[in-house]
Amino acid sequence: MSDRMTIVVVEQDRERADAIVDALRAVDGYDVHLISNVTGLARKIATHAPDVVLIDIANPTRDMLEELTLASGPLERPVAMFVSGAGKDLAREAIEAGLSAYVVDGLQMERLKPVLDAAIARFQMISQMRLELAETRRALEERKVIDRAKGVLMKARGVEEEEAYALLRKAAMDQGRRVAEVAEALVTASGLLS
Repeated sequence: MSDRMTIVVVEQDRERADAIVDALRAVDGYDVHLISNVTGLARKIATHAPDVVLIDIANPTRDMLEELTLASGPLERPVAMFVSGAGKDLAREAIEAGLSAYVVDGLQMERLKPVLDAAIARFQMISQMRLELAETRRALEERKVIDRAKGVLMKARGVEEEEAYALLRKAAMDQGRRVAEVAEALVTASGLLS
């Protein structure tokens, strides 16, 4: 997040919107943009490229929640939604959709900063977990390719696993490439020759 955070507030009631915007600017001097008409919400949010999106809505339906969630880009930025009442299963669906915070009992100005901080912290934690998961999956896939390449070398050269890996590693160093890249090329080439 940058030093001066940009926040988009989605609120259709003009009085509430003004109160929210004033409260945010008073708290930390945030750069705040208001969206009062949810038509074309994704495009409107994108034009501001916000760090955070705050949505205040009285009683969202499941469809409205899904639309607002998709439009606000919860995988790209923290999104906090304030609702007046707890609808059946909406909290679970909101979290599954990627919202960083789903606050029942509406938006209260004194809770604005703590909820905002919690939404940002949760978003950062989830983003880090997604990054680690993607890295783990990539490493696992590379490991599978390397194992297949070792199998190709063991069969073609009649060598043991350790020697096959040593051959892959040497080829990678000679070519200035990663072992996984050399392994992928070998597996691809062996597939063409089969």
